[in-house]
Amino acid sequence: MNEGSSPAFALYYESFVNTTEFSSLPLKPALLENIESLGYTRLTPIQAESLPPILEGRDVIAQAKTGSGKTAAFAIGLLSRLDLSSFRVQAMVICPTRELADQVCKEIRRLARFTPNIKVLALCGGVPFGPQAGSLEHGVHIVVGTPGRLQEHLRKRSLRLSHLKTLVLDEADRMLDMGFEEAVSEVISYAPTHRQTLLFSATYADPIREMSEKFQYKPVTVSSETCHHNDVIEQHFYQIEKGQRINALGYLLAYYQPESTVVFCNTKRDCSEIANALENYGFSVQSLHGDLEQKERDQVLVRFANKSCSMLVATDVAARGLDIKDLQAVINYQLPWDPEGYVHRIGRTGRAGKKGLALSLCTQQELTRVKAIEEYQNNPVKWDETAPFQMRQEHRFEPPMVTLWIADGRKDKVRPGDILGALTGDAGIDGNEVGKIDIFDNHAYVAIKRNHVDRALTCLRTGKIKGRSFNIRKPWG
Repeated sequence: MNEGSSPAFALYYESFVNTTEFSSLPLKPALLENIESLGYTRLTPIQAESLPPILEGRDVIAQAKTGSGKTAAFAIGLLSRLDLSSFRVQAMVICPTRELADQVCKEIRRLARFTPNIKVLALCGGVPFGPQAGSLEHGVHIVVGTPGRLQEHLRKRSLRLSHLKTLVLDEADRMLDMGFEEAVSEVISYAPTHRQTLLFSATYADPIREMSEKFQYKPVTVSSETCHHNDVIEQHFYQIEKGQRINALGYLLAYYQPESTVVFCNTKRDCSEIANALENYGFSVQSLHGDLEQKERDQVLVRFANKSCSMLVATDVAARGLDIKDLQAVINYQLPWDPEGYVHRIGRTGRAGKKGLALSLCTQQELTRVKAIEEYQNNPVKWDETAPFQMRQEHRFEPPMVTLWIADGRKDKVRPGDILGALTGDAGIDGNEVGKIDIFDNHAYVAIKRNHVDRALTCLRTGKIKGRSFNIRKPWG
């Protein structure tokens, strides 16, 4: 919980989070009966943290991953505020994908199943527009939708938000990753200023903070991550001779085989040299340092974030603001100068409740830095040994995705849904084969699973996006 809450709220919050039973919630009897009938008795950590301010009607920004119980948390909140006698849209949940929107709809309906006449409607693309408009005309309490289809209904005035009480942004970080920022902003522009806004995200990166500042009023900040312990990140140290670094790095990569890795060096020169060496050995690797132009930096981060490049060699300065979901490993090729830098580096893995791996190489001359890290963490480090290893090209590990470049972007009104539709339309590929979609002003990138990239190229080159043909290339991989 953030600071600045009223004393009465603070007392309520403290008494609430110290209890873990749903029966302690100030809920309508019918809703509580619904919850108990589903076997929900004890609150999950994110529910215990977020439900008190949600039920108070406050704005909330919550760091929570899928599977943490976040959907039930905001669903209980919006259900508790409904006026069932008014068949106007009183709650709206914006989701990044149709699949998530469908899951959210199902969960809300389950929680409301013993409460008569609650109308919940999914508004997503890929299905006819007309029946959705008809359902809205007959009256709906809650809508759950994707940004593009919500935009369409709002523009055509089939969806009206004048009576909206609660707005939920679910998996907000993923919506930003998929390029939906402008669409979400437009959707929210139709909502009343005086409303409750709940923002759920797996990360607290700067773009999420900016989104909160734009759309929320004095939000309470909560996180289920406060319940995790230091063992979320598995840390190993390896003492080596100075000339053994590159082979020791190869051993760690071959032994652990992480799908995504950031290798930290202390200087731009070391960064470029190590990236070039790894590339010569056949690894899929890019370097991130201060000499890169913004366009080059964008390309590097797009490919690393969408898993079409498996390794990033970076300096601390260049990695500022780096927030990559599902980063499996951080390797300190050289230890940083201070322990705070070490903690900051390894904190990029093990996020959103997932296990992380931090591996550090050090020479005899760097042992004083290790001692400082032990004192800073108030815990001894774990020492391991590397086996004899010689870097060779056969140790290459191909990344699971390949990035395709599309010639047009935001200024051409291209949206992620347009690209996804072109790929998954008639005779297209399955949506599960499509990864992250990034839209820039004049071009776009889409990640495709490696074994389906040729078919995806054919779909895009022979088909159309927004009724037009576009130049498509596979610039890497």
